[in-house]
Amino acid sequence: MDSIGRFIISIGFILIFVGGLILLLQKIGLNRLPGDIVIQKGNFTFFFPVVTSIVVSIILTIILNIISRFR
Repeated sequence: MDSIGRFIISIGFILIFVGGLILLLQKIGLNRLPGDIVIQKGNFTFFFPVVTSIVVSIILTIILNIISRFR
């Protein structure tokens, strides 16, 4: 049971970190980049953040590579 508790706490910290990162990226202006797909018809809006996903993926890859080198 001890390992399950640590696992759940770890997931909680990861979710808090990712949520904070998302809020920070929105304040910087990475929520609507050129290349993101937005379709609006009447009261329906479809938003698919292609370029934003690529940028976030690159940033997370760099951060995780830096963290893994110090282990």
